[in-house]
Amino acid sequence: MIMLQRFLIIFCLIFVASAPLLVSAQSNEQPSGTIAVEDSAEQDAAIATRIREILTQLDGYDDVTVTVSSGIVTLRGTAIDSSAVARLNEIVGRVERVVAIENQVQETTDVAQRLDPAIDRFRARSEQVINYLPLAGIAIAAFALVVVLGFTIARLQKPWARLAPNAFIADIYRQVIRIAFIVAGLVIALDILGATALLSTILGAAGIIGLAIGFAVRDTVENFIASIMLSIRQPFRPNDTVEIEGDVGMVIRLTSRATILLSFDGNHIRIPNSTVFKSRIVNFSRNDERRFVIDLGVAYDTDLAHAQDLALRTVAGLPFVIDEPAPAVWIEELGDSAVVIQVAGWIRQHESNFLKARSEAWRLCMAAFEDAGIVMPETTLRVLGVDSVATGSASLTSDRDLRGTKKDSGDTVASKVSVGDVNAVMDQELSRIVDNERAEKKEDDLLQRDAPEE
Repeated sequence: MIMLQRFLIIFCLIFVASAPLLVSAQSNEQPSGTIAVEDSAEQDAAIATRIREILTQLDGYDDVTVTVSSGIVTLRGTAIDSSAVARLNEIVGRVERVVAIENQVQETTDVAQRLDPAIDRFRARSEQVINYLPLAGIAIAAFALVVVLGFTIARLQKPWARLAPNAFIADIYRQVIRIAFIVAGLVIALDILGATALLSTILGAAGIIGLAIGFAVRDTVENFIASIMLSIRQPFRPNDTVEIEGDVGMVIRLTSRATILLSFDGNHIRIPNSTVFKSRIVNFSRNDERRFVIDLGVAYDTDLAHAQDLALRTVAGLPFVIDEPAPAVWIEELGDSAVVIQVAGWIRQHESNFLKARSEAWRLCMAAFEDAGIVMPETTLRVLGVDSVATGSASLTSDRDLRGTKKDSGDTVASKVSVGDVNAVMDQELSRIVDNERAEKKEDDLLQRDAPEE
């Protein structure tokens, strides 16, 4: 009994829920206008005959029966699909003198009837494709001809080599030509097929996809653009000694992705071109003349004018120091235990090694100061306690006794101390390594020794 009650409740709920749908299905696409007062069987028969004639001319309504009573059309039977069922109200509602429509037609479940329209559509489309094959062949041939012409033009060497500053830019020109001819061939092929409207859809989709890819590979695109700009600007040459983002080395090559340096330790340093393009670049090799600076600390009671003159004459007398620009000397700062004097000299980088020249200048100036009795004190720290005042005074006295004990003989230091070899042998060895590296992968290099300077 309880089960029966539950079944009745569920049935009532389903009926109540489906009632509005049934009402709306019957009320959709109903005829509009006034209803005539007069009614006749001849008129109903004429309406039914007209509706049957219409349905016989349409596919999918072979099993539909039509009855008319007082202008009310009742439709029963099955149709091919739900869209055909819904279209019945529209068709019947256009027949004159139809008062109302009761559409009781249902969608058929017969497999054969459901498959027949699909088979007919497939057959029609197959025939359409076969009819289009000759036209499609002409379109494909035109597309292939245009593309082959574009690739042939892009493969030429002379025009692009003359227009482009380097091989990298020439390759970009070739890629642009290829893409332009591919797009032109596609437009011609679609025009032959009469589907030029499809081109805007393809280009729009390609633009959206390209934008999405551009955001996804933003760093790669930025690096590629930086490679183009660097290959045009060429802020350095092969074998130049440069500093980029704190990395110092000799330039090996510039590729489409990175700038490769050879450090003084013989290690490869690969820096992305986007970083190189945005960074501060110090090129030590652009000018042949380069200045070195050395620091010399002297005691506070030293004759500073004499010490500066001695240091200047020592540096100026070095064989690898050039006359123009002239050497210079100045007092840099007053330190905790010494006065710091800086001496600068200039060398020619293709003849002398910078590090060796600075090292020799330091060594000979220290020898000159020692020979002249000029003390270069070490930095010392004294801890003074309560009972160590006397000891501290004694230490200060002994320090003063050490100063100035030797006679000035700076004029003869050059004859007593030999000058070391500062030839640019180390630089030449590094240059040889760089040249070997460049010879192995010459095709990947975007740098040119004869390119215009930035």
